[in-house]
Amino acid sequence: MEAVGVAPAPVAAAVKKKLLDLKDPFPAAAAENGAKASPAGKWAMKKKLVGGDAGYVLEDVPHLTDYLPELPTFPNPLQDNPAYSVVKQYFVNPDDTVTQKIVVHKTSARGTHFRRAGPRQRVYFQSDEVNAAIVTCGGLCPGLNTVVRELVCGLYDMYGVTSVVGIEGGYKGFYSKNTIPLTPKSVNDIHKRGGTILGTSRGGHDTAKIVDCLQDRGINQVYIIGGDGTQKGASVIYEEVRRRGLKCSVVGVPKTIDNDIAVIDKSFGFDTAVEEAQRAINAAHVEAESAENGIGVVKLMGRNSGFIAMYATLASRDVDCCLIPESPFYLEGKGGLLEFIERRLKDNGHMVIVVAEGAGQDLIAKSMNFVDTQDASGNKLLLDVGLWLSQKIKDHFKKKPNFPITLKYIDPTYMIRAVKSNASDNVYCTLLAHSALHGAMAGYTGFTVAPVNGRHAYIPFYRITEKQNKVVITDRMWARVLCSTNQPCFLSHEDVENMKHDDDHEHHLHNTQLLEGDSSPKCNGLAAAV
Repeated sequence: MEAVGVAPAPVAAAVKKKLLDLKDPFPAAAAENGAKASPAGKWAMKKKLVGGDAGYVLEDVPHLTDYLPELPTFPNPLQDNPAYSVVKQYFVNPDDTVTQKIVVHKTSARGTHFRRAGPRQRVYFQSDEVNAAIVTCGGLCPGLNTVVRELVCGLYDMYGVTSVVGIEGGYKGFYSKNTIPLTPKSVNDIHKRGGTILGTSRGGHDTAKIVDCLQDRGINQVYIIGGDGTQKGASVIYEEVRRRGLKCSVVGVPKTIDNDIAVIDKSFGFDTAVEEAQRAINAAHVEAESAENGIGVVKLMGRNSGFIAMYATLASRDVDCCLIPESPFYLEGKGGLLEFIERRLKDNGHMVIVVAEGAGQDLIAKSMNFVDTQDASGNKLLLDVGLWLSQKIKDHFKKKPNFPITLKYIDPTYMIRAVKSNASDNVYCTLLAHSALHGAMAGYTGFTVAPVNGRHAYIPFYRITEKQNKVVITDRMWARVLCSTNQPCFLSHEDVENMKHDDDHEHHLHNTQLLEGDSSPKCNGLAAAV
């Protein structure tokens, strides 16, 4: 592995040839949000950090041999697969890793790496012993059926596995419903449909009951598709499986339409969501342009992260204002949103506003004296910012009888979630599924799979659940949005400087934790399914 640069001596010395075996970042996670506590929490899901020269750090994932050291291995059946006969190199080099950071300086340390995904020369399961289960949890997202299909077909076609079942209705389906047999024939056309053929739900996570089900049914590979809360649940399942000493690979496939999972490049369904959002924005633009002082308001998904709104705005070029959770705004007064709307209408005669569902929640709560409540996954229930904002705009212009407006509000949220995935996402879902099953067959467990800087990697559960991915409004991408819309940023110079300082501090803190062995990222508990 080639070094990117030479690390400063103190950094290199701190990590050189050092193995850190650290404690679980979710010691009490199983007791949160309805999940029953597991004895595994006292020791399991230890970090595996392997240091190397020039500041190289591998954040490795667990392996079945960590607690079952005598497991036999078998030749990978892929080497006899006719479809792979023309492949120059069948298998991933065991030392291949993927770097988390690709933009570096000549004096930079090599930094954090993850184990590269892909087929290995030796596997830890024989084809006829595999009994795999697939479950989908949380909200709908384009591509769920594609992931299910490619897991089933990949296990059958590449590894000769003939025992694959689906778990109905999310986590609670493990202990409350029968399984569904899945074959290539039964899943052949499901990628052409939205939703999930397995059904889904929020909550319902009971670690002991779920692992009892795995043990009773002889399931030794479980593929869990869901968001960050679902992956936290998968982490606790892995802990209990390990505590019981079961030969069972627990694999996560990250799913969130909001693209808010940390570390990874993007989540599946995101491209489809941005594409579908264009239809709503185009409709709003036509309505606004066709009326006197027309205003089109479009609410898009984005509970805590405004990626869909940001990318849809950039793709459209018809949007005059984009509002996201990461960028506060205010309505009244000089420089406020209402003043900007009035000015834009005077200049152009119409405007389109795109607002993420999580934007402006503090403003709404204050105006309505609303008390926070949560759903079954532990997510904060959001108030409808689209309706609230539309009414505020109407109330403002009612005070100006000589300035009539026509406002149309469009909420395509559930229409977007329910569509089938587009071509780009279909290819992406295929790669995710194949990488996941390659990892399980190779004996890896307690991990999620996703691309990091364009290369698929196996990532420890704790790395994608310790925080959410959010739009950084001090980065150039958000500046591109502001240039496209010509909207004010609604922030003072002091606000911007404080955000820059917070970002720098968080980056420094993470690096310090790696070097000093602090494995306690602040986690606010287990949301059983997101």
